[in-house]
Amino acid sequence: MDRARNKVVVITGAALGIGKAAALLLAREGAIIAVTDINDDAGNEVVETITQAGGTARYWSLDTSDENRVRSVFNDIVEQFGTINVLINNAGISGVNKPTHEVTRDEWVKVIDVNVNGVFYCTKHVIPVMRQAGGGSIINLSSIYGMIGAADLPPYHASKGAVTLMTKNDALFYAEDRIRVNSVHPGFIWTPLVEQLGKESSEGVEAFRKALDSRHPLGHVGEPDDIAYGILYLASDESRFMTGSELVIDGGYTAR
Repeated sequence: MDRARNKVVVITGAALGIGKAAALLLAREGAIIAVTDINDDAGNEVVETITQAGGTARYWSLDTSDENRVRSVFNDIVEQFGTINVLINNAGISGVNKPTHEVTRDEWVKVIDVNVNGVFYCTKHVIPVMRQAGGGSIINLSSIYGMIGAADLPPYHASKGAVTLMTKNDALFYAEDRIRVNSVHPGFIWTPLVEQLGKESSEGVEAFRKALDSRHPLGHVGEPDDIAYGILYLASDESRFMTGSELVIDGGYTAR
């Protein structure tokens, strides 16, 4: 129960899905959790769940595509908790699902603002804090589609590919500061975001999920906790010799 004892952890997009699972798991392992999201009601519910279980957490409303807000929230977190030891860049959106030549500029920019610029802003403003603390761990949520392609969601794929290379570049920049930067690459995880894709599909949610199950050699899509345990490893000192790497948790999807 002490794998993240007293580490101050900032999680973006922590109200639902993978972010929520990571927040709850890390709190059980002794971390102090800064829950951030744009879904205020769900974010506050995560904090309530953590505190009722005896953990420490607080909620901040945060749109990661707004650099000024990122700066303000991170300053407030440091004032509240003293430092930041772990940043989990989890906030993301899927964007439109249509061929590249049909994607509008606004549709493209909307995804890049959250999935790429948000990671940049959060990393930019946590680095000075981690340097002062003598080190830290930055965990970027990419995707299997930050490594391989598929004929869908062009802005999403481009954004996750960017996150993969941003991770490696920052790992090299900040290794001498003992700041580790790694990316996590989930296969399909049954989150509200993926469920919404199912609702928007022509075949319906049940058939959509069965089709996703069949793409994974283990025979099923993953659950948020499957990714949360990988995040816990990267947040803990157990991964102290790991930086610039991709942690792939995909049910065998990319092994084909």
